[in-house]
Amino acid sequence: MQSLNEVLGEQLAERRRQHLYRQRKLLASPQAANLILDGKAVLAFSSNDYLGLANHPEVIAAFTAAAQKYGVGGGASHLICGHSIEHHQLEEELADFCGRSKALLFSTGYMANLGVISALVGSGDLVLEDKLNHASLLDGGLLSGARFQRYLHNDMASLDKHLHKDARRKMVITDGVFSMDGDLAKLPEIAAICSQKDAWLMVDDAHGFGVLGASGGGIAEHFGLTETELPVLMGTLGKGFGTAGAFIAGSAELVDYLVQFSRPYIYTTAMPPAVAAATRASLKLVKTENWRRQKLQKLVAQFRQGAANLGLELMPSPTPIQPVMVGSESRCMAIGEYLWQQGIHVGTIRPPTVPKNTARLRVTLNANHSEDDVARLLSALESAFAAIAEDNLL
Repeated sequence: MQSLNEVLGEQLAERRRQHLYRQRKLLASPQAANLILDGKAVLAFSSNDYLGLANHPEVIAAFTAAAQKYGVGGGASHLICGHSIEHHQLEEELADFCGRSKALLFSTGYMANLGVISALVGSGDLVLEDKLNHASLLDGGLLSGARFQRYLHNDMASLDKHLHKDARRKMVITDGVFSMDGDLAKLPEIAAICSQKDAWLMVDDAHGFGVLGASGGGIAEHFGLTETELPVLMGTLGKGFGTAGAFIAGSAELVDYLVQFSRPYIYTTAMPPAVAAATRASLKLVKTENWRRQKLQKLVAQFRQGAANLGLELMPSPTPIQPVMVGSESRCMAIGEYLWQQGIHVGTIRPPTVPKNTARLRVTLNANHSEDDVARLLSALESAFAAIAEDNLL
C-alpha cells in the first residue's frame, strides 16, 4: 500500500503535466487596478472588486470605527451572542435595497448556498441546476440528498423537460451572472417556467449584485423580478461591494425558516461586526455613486470593440467578466505568462473549472481601471497571441 504522500505526489505530478496545477501569488498591496503580486508591480485584470470599493476610504473608515467599538471578532454564532446591531441593520438595509421582506447574513457565499439548499430540499425532492452553475451551487445540490440533475446551459426546453418529473418539492437553481462566461441567466423565462410547474426558483447573484440594475440591485432589479417570481435570492458582498460575506433575501417566512434549519448558519461564528459596518458604508456608495456602473459599461464596450478589432474570441457577456477564449491549457498558460512578463496579470482559467479545451483568459474590469489601462491590455493581448502563434503553441 502506498503512503498518503506517495499517492498525493503522483496526482500532483499528473496535474502539472496536464498544465492544470494551481499556484497562489502573494499579494502585498490593497485591491486596486495596480497590484504588487509576488513582489512585482502589475496592472491587474483579475479581481472581482468590480466597483473598486475594497480600498475605498469611507469603507475603511467605517470598518476601523466599528473595530474600535466592537472589536475584530464575531465571538459566537448569530444565535448565541454574535448577532450585533451592525449585522441587524445591514440585514434590514440589504432587504430594502433588494426589494425583499427580509435578509439573512452568512459568512461566505459558499456557505450560504450550501445552507439554503440543504435546508429547503432533501430526500424525495428534485433539484435542477444550470450546467454552468458555480461549484457551491452544484455541491449544495449534491449534498442536499435530493435527486440532483443539471439542465443544458440557459436551455429552456431542457429545463422544462426535467421539470415534468414527479417530486415532493421542485427547486430550480441558477447563477444570475455566470462567473466564467459572464453571460446572464434567462431569468424571466426561467421564472415563468417555475411558476407554471410549481417549482421554487433560487438565484445566486454573486457577480451581478452591485453591478447590474439601475441602482445596483443586481439581476433581480435588472429583470424587474419580484419576491414572488424569485423567492430565493443570494448575493455576495466580497465582489461588487468590496467587503466579505453573503446574504439570502426573500420572504419573512424564508428567513425565519433558515434561522431554524440552516446548519451552516446555526453553527458558524458570525462575521466580524466591523465587516458588517464596512458593508453598510459600501451599500451607501453603491446607491449614490452611479458613475461607477456607468464607467464600467464604457470600459466593457471599449474592451469588446478592441478585442473584436483584434479578432479575439469573446463570450457574449455584457458584464465586467470578459473571457478571451484560448482553447488548449498549454497555450492559455503561455499567453498568461507572456502577459505577466509584460506587467499585466489576467486569470488563466482551465479545467476542471471550465470544460476541456475551453481554457480562457478571464479578464475582469473594475471602476478603478482607466481607458488607458484597457488600451494597454489590448495591445499586450495582440502581442501575446502573435508571439504564441510564432512559437506554434496552438
